[in-house]
Amino acid sequence: QVQLVESGGGLVQFGGSLRLSCAASGIIYSINRMGWYRQAPGNQRELVATIDNGGGTTYGDSVKGRFTISRDNVKNTVYLQMNSLKPEDTAVYYCYAGKLLSGHDYWGQGTQVTVSS
Repeated sequence: QVQLVESGGGLVQFGGSLRLSCAASGIIYSINRMGWYRQAPGNQRELVATIDNGGGTTYGDSVKGRFTISRDNVKNTVYLQMNSLKPEDTAVYYCYAGKLLSGHDYWGQGTQVTVSS
């Protein structure tokens, strides 16, 4: 079992920045990929960013150039640096961890990010 604990969400003004953190614990040996997804009211959950064990990253089109995902393997933690935030970035952000070989996915509880105008 994998537990994911998110932190760093909150309220920020238009154009501001936030940094989200997600720490993984439990049986983490086979995690291949971690990342962030978000869900706004009335919308489907969408990809924000992922990072694999080799450091390769993917980003959703709406956040490219503004958000950066990184990881600290020693701390088993991934980060999401969010810059130039817009009201449309307002959503619950969920941390994700995947054990791709076994097909197991894990999700955090989510952290609210609200961007005011």
